[in-house]
Amino acid sequence: MPYPFLQGVSVVESSAFVPAPLAGLALAQFGADVIRIDAIGGGIDYRRAPRVPDSGRSLFWASLNAGKRSLAIDFRRPEARELVQELVCRTGNLLTNRAASWLNHSLLVERRHDLISCLIEGNPDGSSVMECTLSSATGFPMLARENQCARPVNSQLPAWDVVTAYQAAFAFLGAINRRLVRGEGALIKIAMSDVAFSTMSHLGLLAEAEVLDRDRGAVGNHIYGAFGRDFETADGQRLMVAAITASQWHSLISCCGVGGQIGQLEAQLNLDFNDEMQRYAGRESIVALLEPWFRSRSFAEVGQRLDQFKVSWGKYSSVKQLLNDDPRVGLSNPIFETLATEGVGTHISAKLAARFEGLESTPNSPAPLLGTHTDEVLHDVLGLSGIEIARLHDSGVVAGPDADPFARV
Repeated sequence: MPYPFLQGVSVVESSAFVPAPLAGLALAQFGADVIRIDAIGGGIDYRRAPRVPDSGRSLFWASLNAGKRSLAIDFRRPEARELVQELVCRTGNLLTNRAASWLNHSLLVERRHDLISCLIEGNPDGSSVMECTLSSATGFPMLARENQCARPVNSQLPAWDVVTAYQAAFAFLGAINRRLVRGEGALIKIAMSDVAFSTMSHLGLLAEAEVLDRDRGAVGNHIYGAFGRDFETADGQRLMVAAITASQWHSLISCCGVGGQIGQLEAQLNLDFNDEMQRYAGRESIVALLEPWFRSRSFAEVGQRLDQFKVSWGKYSSVKQLLNDDPRVGLSNPIFETLATEGVGTHISAKLAARFEGLESTPNSPAPLLGTHTDEVLHDVLGLSGIEIARLHDSGVVAGPDADPFARV
């Protein structure tokens, strides 16, 4: 196990797409034994892009499900559902985003009083949302526009999927602690929309709209409430510069050698750029003043100067450039390791981002083929005999890894 904090805790995961699998991955990285309940042949996300061309295996699925065990089962069969119910009750922990009636907490808690169930929903009423359809309601795509007349700009980061996943994992840990202290289980319901809108509240956006009775204007690549924007160098590279604090602002101005011109601009606009909000008010004029400095120099020269003056900045990179060029991503960073996943090959994989001083994490296991652990879960957790397990295989109730569509022939 990567870290031993949840040693002895087993969690049954019945899930698809991002929030529940990512929550399960987080629990596995804290040391829980996460047992996926997979449909024989794969669920709706088992072939999700991107895929390996030769094998067809999903890099998306394989990345989200490293470090877990897989039990492949035919959910349509009553006997299969009974096995899953018994598995949930034996482990005492269920993580799911499937509102299946036969996995209902009120049904299962009759068999285990201290059961913990975590149900990830779209909306609190149980209706569904997708990341993009939820994000469109938050106002963030409107803020990302270049101007008030431009089209909304969607983010390619599934932010609410990710935040929901980690809130679900955190809530699960809270429920486990409560059970240890008080002997009580819990039904946790966490809706993606609640996560999104509560996050907006915590960041002050809802209060801004209510108290100030206004919508924030389009920001584009600017930093709201301070100065920061992207710039292009003479050789066509782009970088992001941030000057939020006063010291960052003075470092940037000193680096670019425009202190006198900035003073003239302040007088012209009747603004004091020592105040971050006034820098934001004068952002377009500041950009016009700084752009020639960046455009007249190569990226290497700009980077050297920015570092010399301790300016806060970052280069725009593609993911491949990040992997190839950034020393923070690679085996020199202890949160990364190399895994060998069937159907994928050898590839980089991240462990838990939190680093505990004085405590070593052990390597992850790669994402399994569907049903890789069917027999051992049925035997070790449910106590079934070899004859009983063989009968389940023969009748098609369960399957091993040979039934995985990406298993080697």
